[in-house]
Amino acid sequence: MLYWKKLSQKERQARIEKALEENVNFTLDTSLGYPASKLDSKVYYEEASFLADAPTLKTYVANPNHIGCHTLGSSEKAFKGTQEIEREVLDVLAVDVFKAQPKSYDGYISPGGTEANIQAIWMYRNYFSYKLGANPYEIAILASEDTHYSIPKAANILMLDWLKVPVDFLTREIDTFQLENIIIKAKKKGKKYFIVISNMGTTMFGAIDNPNDYVQILEKHHLIYKIHIDAAYGGFIYPFSDKESELNFENPKISSITIDAHKMLQAPYGTGIFLCRKGLIENVLTKEAEYIEGMDLTLCGSRSGSNAVAVWMILFTYGPFGWCEKIRVLQMRAQWLCDQLDELKIAYFREPFMNIITIQSQFIKKSLVKKYDLVPQKHNGDNSWYKIVIMDHVEVDHLSTFITDLKKESLYVEKGIKTEI
Repeated sequence: MLYWKKLSQKERQARIEKALEENVNFTLDTSLGYPASKLDSKVYYEEASFLADAPTLKTYVANPNHIGCHTLGSSEKAFKGTQEIEREVLDVLAVDVFKAQPKSYDGYISPGGTEANIQAIWMYRNYFSYKLGANPYEIAILASEDTHYSIPKAANILMLDWLKVPVDFLTREIDTFQLENIIIKAKKKGKKYFIVISNMGTTMFGAIDNPNDYVQILEKHHLIYKIHIDAAYGGFIYPFSDKESELNFENPKISSITIDAHKMLQAPYGTGIFLCRKGLIENVLTKEAEYIEGMDLTLCGSRSGSNAVAVWMILFTYGPFGWCEKIRVLQMRAQWLCDQLDELKIAYFREPFMNIITIQSQFIKKSLVKKYDLVPQKHNGDNSWYKIVIMDHVEVDHLSTFITDLKKESLYVEKGIKTEI
C-alpha cells in the first residue's frame, strides 16, 4: 500500500486538527466575501467540551465547503486543509484499492452513489459530443436489468436511451446472446456511442458483471464505448475478498468507478466517491462558475468537506489489514448462512465474494419478512426474491434465530400445515 496505513487515535486527531487550522476560521478570521460559514453557533455550540476528542464532529461544526474538484487545478484556498484530507482519501481508493497509477486520476467525494453514477454518464455524454462530434440521439446507455435505479434516472435527466440487458434468473449473469441482439438493433437505429455500466455488486443480488461481455461484442461490431464500474455497493468488499479481481484501473478498458462510503464503510449518508482517468472530467466543466477559485467539475457544486474527514477517519482507523479482517468476518457469516440454507434445500443466489444472500420468495412467508425486515426485489408487482445483507451489525446469533424460524416454516410446508410463525 502506497498511501493507506493504520494510525493511532492521537495521530488521527492531530491530522484533522492540522487540516482545520489550515482552513478559514469563521470565528477568528475576518472573512467578508464567502457565502459560507460555520454551523449556527446558537444551535451547534462550537465550544462543547466533547468536540475536543471528536474531530469528525468538530469538522461538521466548522462546515468546510469542498466545492469543485481538488485533483485538478486550483481550489478555494479557504478550505485547503480539509481539501488535502479529501485528496488523501482519493489516493487510498484510486491507487491502493483500485490500482491506478499515482496522479493518473481525477475524482471527488460526492453526496452519494446516485450522483456519482449520473456524473459518469454526464461526463461520457459530453466527451462523445465534444471530442467525437456525437449527436445525443447517437449515444446510448448499456446496463443490465439488475442495475441500480440511478441509471434510468440519469437516462431521464440527460435524455439518453437506456438499453436494458436481460440477465439469467438464477445466475444473474448478463445474457450475452440478447446483449448482442440489443446492440445490433441499436446500431441499425443509429446508435454509435455506448456508455456501459458494469456492476460490482448489484443492489438486490450483489452480482458482479463481467465487463468483457460488453467489450467483446461492442468491439466485434466496431462501436465506440466507455466503461463505468458501479461499485457503489461492492467497492468496499469485492476488491478485498477477491484478490484476483480485474475490476480496477489496471484494466485499460475501465475508465471510471463509483463507490459508496455510506454502505459498507458506515460513513454518514450521503457519501459517495467518483473516480475517473485523467482527461475526462474536464468535459463537465461549468465555465459560468466564474466567482469560484478553480474549476467546478461536479454535478452538485457545493458539498460538505466533513464527509471527506469522516471517510478518512474510518480508513485510517482500520488500515488495510484491519479492513481486510473485517471483510473476512462478514464473508464467514455469509458462508455460514449459505451452509444452513443448503441443508434446508432452500434456493438462493450469492456471489461468492459478496455478503448479500437473496432467497427465492417461495421459501419465505410474510411473517418472516416482517419479523426480519427482509427486502423484496419488488414492493409492487410479482416479487421473486428477498435479500439478506450481512452488515456489521448482523451477527451469527441473528442468523441462527432466522434459520430456526425458517426450519419451522420448511417443516410446516412439507407437512402441508398452515400456520403463522
